[in-house]
Amino acid sequence: MNVRDVSGDLLEQQVDVIVNPWNRSLIPWWLLLPQGVSGAIKRKAGNAVFRELAKYGPIPLGQARLTSAGNLNYKGIIHVAGINGFWIATRYSISQSVRSAVELAEAQNFTSIAFPLIGAGAGNRGRAFSREIMLETFATIESQIEVTLVTYNG
Repeated sequence: MNVRDVSGDLLEQQVDVIVNPWNRSLIPWWLLLPQGVSGAIKRKAGNAVFRELAKYGPIPLGQARLTSAGNLNYKGIIHVAGINGFWIATRYSISQSVRSAVELAEAQNFTSIAFPLIGAGAGNRGRAFSREIMLETFATIESQIEVTLVTYNG
């Protein structure tokens, strides 16, 4: 798997699909005040993306769901449940979220995908922890998808 590791803004990447490090969605989307990546996506893509995501119901930990991209110029947004009900990301939740997102992207025939650091913000783990697990996981996946791992520099 070819992984490009960059510093920048997830929403400025030239890829088919981006990943939103969501949660298990146990609370209705309209009661949540998305922060970080999810907040940026909500501000730029609009509420329709999150209404669409809500139709799936709670997302099992480490799993992924695809929605439209709303007002963003992507083919879709893959939402992963990267943090548990206690708002903590674990080695399992991060690595399984990466695997699930790549599998879903492959199933949809996307050729490129951009990931933020899953669990580094709301998952309370920090950049180094998330980055290390994500890079280790990418190294174990056989795929032709071009991956961009984005560390936010804001």
